[in-house]
Amino acid sequence: MATPARPGARGTATGRPSPDATTVLTAYAVVLFAVPSRLTIEPLGGAGSPAQLLALGALVWWAWQQLYDRSWHLVGTHPRPVALANIAFMTCVGVSYVAAMTRPIEADEVSTADLAVVAVLAWSGVLLATHDGIPDRDRLEVLVRRLSVAAGLMALLGLVQFATGETFVERISVPGLVENSRFQGAFDRSEFVRPAATAVHPIEFGAVLTILLPFALYTARHGRSWFVRWVPSSAILLMAPFSLSRSVLVGVVLALALTVPWWPRRQRLVALVLSAGVVLTALASVPGLARTVAELFTGIGSDTSAASRLSAVDNALAAFRHGPWLGRGLGTFLPKYQILDNQVLSFLVELGVVGLAAFLSVSAAAVVVSVRVRRSTTARRDRDLAQACVAASVVGVANFSLFDGLWFPMAAGTYAVTLGIAGALHRVTTGSRVLTRDPRGAGIKDVRSSPGIQEGERRGP
Repeated sequence: MATPARPGARGTATGRPSPDATTVLTAYAVVLFAVPSRLTIEPLGGAGSPAQLLALGALVWWAWQQLYDRSWHLVGTHPRPVALANIAFMTCVGVSYVAAMTRPIEADEVSTADLAVVAVLAWSGVLLATHDGIPDRDRLEVLVRRLSVAAGLMALLGLVQFATGETFVERISVPGLVENSRFQGAFDRSEFVRPAATAVHPIEFGAVLTILLPFALYTARHGRSWFVRWVPSSAILLMAPFSLSRSVLVGVVLALALTVPWWPRRQRLVALVLSAGVVLTALASVPGLARTVAELFTGIGSDTSAASRLSAVDNALAAFRHGPWLGRGLGTFLPKYQILDNQVLSFLVELGVVGLAAFLSVSAAAVVVSVRVRRSTTARRDRDLAQACVAASVVGVANFSLFDGLWFPMAAGTYAVTLGIAGALHRVTTGSRVLTRDPRGAGIKDVRSSPGIQEGERRGP
């Protein structure tokens, strides 16, 4: 007997699944992680990285589906807090941009303001396509698994860079792309090389790994192959001490603290023991590494990076008082005024209280809907993935408060996908009414979205 079509599933006449947001986002992730963001299309300058162009295309695709394609599975009556919060954030950026352009403004501020608007549009394209374009729970699972594997491969590359002292990334060239800025090569701390994989900076590299660590821990519990289960999470945990970054170590602790305690007792104990074992093994494997990592925290009072961040607060608050509600315009508080290295503080200065609240509301909405899913379902996979979304959302905000993440395409894109996954999980597990095309070609019909993968249910590849 033929198996009935799953509500919301999309396919071709041959039975193969047709491309959906998971396919698009997989291509985006490959470009984002594999092509260094220093490589751009020359005429477009800073706005010409391939990943950013794909993200802008995703925004156009999402808008077209919203306006014209009523057969898309996302059209329905379910609440969409994450998407609505992001649209509110986009609106605040637009209003602040108009306000900036109507005041006396220098030419270099206009240029960076334009780039900032493009960056926010790209961010929104990724988030909204993830939020609304994934057709069902199975395809969401595929995306989470692929992101976890990508994070694991990035971590492995970082380990190779640390061990060899070579970046290897400067050897990557793509026809049609040129270097937008001079690649800085290896980054040093004490006598060690700080790996960055294909990211622009080690801090961005660490942000990507820690944001995706909760998903790697999720696949460690529910993955089907040994590689998916063990390599991503182990490689990220092993990479944490080698990163020589306070933000990475703080992010790892946050990710573990917000993920593991919700597991069953036995698995919780195993995870904590294995995590501690991996980190301690890394510290013991390299002479002097443990001392250098300890000095990141014991010597913070004399650290120039920490001192620079603290000294920037007073100047930022002084600038904030000139535009407390709408700010001075995103991207207009240039490094020549003050280097903040804090995206949250930058939003306060450039977007004002309203804009910062709008940005934080996106992350808050992701946390709220994820907690709602965790509390409302009995499916173990859904509960675990929901808690992973909570952890990833919180870690992302923590990272954005430690560096200007919006200007680092890999970190910004990763966090946008993460927030979109939280919204997508809420959408596909609510059982809300949606509209989809009848697989027999009988037009549009009402269906109920999948209630989620139940415990023990088998999934396709």
